[in-house]
Amino acid sequence: MGTGTFWEAVEQAARHRPGAVVLADDHGRELTATALRDEAQRAAAGLGALGVGAGDVVSWQLPTTLEAVVLMAACARLGAVQNPIIPVFRQAEVGFIVRQVAADLLVVPETWRGFGHGEMARSLGVKVLALDLDGPPAPALRLPGGDPAGLGPVPAAAAGAAECRWIYYSSGTTADPKGVRHSDASVCASAGGVVAGLGFGAGDVYPIAWPIAHIGGVAMLLSALLTGGRLVLFDVFDPVTTPERMAAHSPTILGSATPFFHAYLAAQRRHEGHGLFPALRACVGGGAATPPPVNREVAEVLGVAGVVGSWGLTEFPVATSETPRDPAVGSTVGRPAEGVRVRVVDGELRLAGPQCFLGYVDPSLDTAAFDDEGWLRTGDLGVVDEAGRVRVEGRLKEVIIRNAENISAAEVENVLLRHPAVADVAVIGVPDERTGERVCAVAVARPGHQITLADLVEHCRAGGLARHKCPERLRLVDELPRNAMGKVLRRALR
Repeated sequence: MGTGTFWEAVEQAARHRPGAVVLADDHGRELTATALRDEAQRAAAGLGALGVGAGDVVSWQLPTTLEAVVLMAACARLGAVQNPIIPVFRQAEVGFIVRQVAADLLVVPETWRGFGHGEMARSLGVKVLALDLDGPPAPALRLPGGDPAGLGPVPAAAAGAAECRWIYYSSGTTADPKGVRHSDASVCASAGGVVAGLGFGAGDVYPIAWPIAHIGGVAMLLSALLTGGRLVLFDVFDPVTTPERMAAHSPTILGSATPFFHAYLAAQRRHEGHGLFPALRACVGGGAATPPPVNREVAEVLGVAGVVGSWGLTEFPVATSETPRDPAVGSTVGRPAEGVRVRVVDGELRLAGPQCFLGYVDPSLDTAAFDDEGWLRTGDLGVVDEAGRVRVEGRLKEVIIRNAENISAAEVENVLLRHPAVADVAVIGVPDERTGERVCAVAVARPGHQITLADLVEHCRAGGLARHKCPERLRLVDELPRNAMGKVLRRALR
C-alpha cells in the first residue's frame, strides 16, 4: 500500500471501482472514482495552459472542497510539487511559505469567509490563480479546465514515488512554521495506518470538516481511493448545524478533535430518544489527545467504544493507531503502523519507518530532527507498554520546570478535566524569579459553574497529584485558542 504514487492510486480507483462515489460534499455534489480521474485530467490541462509543468511548485490555500481534492490530483498528474497551506494562515505565514518554496503558482479563493485571500496573494509578488468559491457551487467544478488529450503521457516526475512531491508546513503552535518535504511513497504509507487502524474501507462514510490541506487530508483521501470508502467534505464547520448535516450522510466514522466531539455530543442530546448517527461504528481522534472525560462521554452518548486514538506528526503522519476493537479505546494511541518502529530515549518517543519525511525545506533544521542512528526525534514524551501500545504523555517543550522538577502539562490537564466545573483547560509554565516557572491553569468554566484556584488545587490533591504539580495561578477565559486541528495555541496563551 505504501509503495505506489498518488496518481497511480487515482487511476487504480477509476479502473477497479469506476462507479463508486469516493467524494461528496455538503452541497449535494458527488464524484465517482472515474469522475475524479477525469476532472483531475481536465484541471491538469487547465493548469498546463497556465504554464504549470513537471517539477513546478504549486502552493494552494483552499477550504475543504471538491475543488481542493481535484487540484491535488491534477498537480499529481502533472508531476508538480504541491504545497498545501491551511486556510487560517495569513500574509505573514503565507508570504514566508511561498518565498521559501519558490512557488511558481499560488492558488487561493478570491474571498473566503470574509477574508480577501486573492488580494493577499497578489501582494506577495507571486503568480496567482484566484478561484470564485463564494456562494453555493454549481455542479461544474470551479477550476480552470482544458483538453486532457493535450497532456501526453504521465511525466517521469509523476511516476517516481521517492522524489519530493509534497511540502507541508507545521501549524506553528509554538514556533514559526517549518516546511516538511514528503514523497508520494511517504504519504501513501501514511494511508496504511488509517486502513489498518480504523479498518477504513468500502461502505465507510467519513465526513471531514477539518482542513484538507492538513497532511491528514492526503492520508484520508488515499485511504478512500485504495479501499472504496467515501469522504464527505464540509467547507465550514458550525457546531450547531453541521452535525445534523453530517448525519444526513449516514456516517460510519466521525472525527477528529475535542471541539468536534463536543458538537456531536450536543447534537445527539438535542435528539434524545433516537440515534442521530445510527450507522456510526467509530470515532477517531487526531491532531491532539482526546481528554479522558470526553472519551467517556463519546462512549456513553454516541454508543461507540470511545475515541480511537492515533498519533503522528507532519514529519511522520499516522505513525500509530488504535482499532475500534481495542479493549480500552482512548487510553493509548495504539500500536505502530506497518513498517513503523518506535523506541523511547530519555523519555522521548522516536520513530523510523516508511512515512518519515525527506527533510525540511531549510536543510539546516535536519540535523536536530534526527538522532545519530537516523531516528526521528518527535519531541513527544511517552512510553511503550508490554503489548507494544504507545502512550503519549506530553511534549518536551510543554514540560514545566519548577525548582528543577519536571512537570508534565498533560498530566495536570488530565486531572483538571475531571473537575465538574471545568469544560476545557490548558496548563502552561509562567516565569517566576524564585522557582523558575510556576504552573498556570487557563480554564473554561462549564455554563452555570464557577472555578476558583483553591477548588482546583483541592481537586488535584484529591486526584493524587503532588503538591508541586498543582496550579499556582488561574486564568479564566471564554475559550482556548486552538488551531484548525484542535491543538491549543500555547504560544498565544503565554
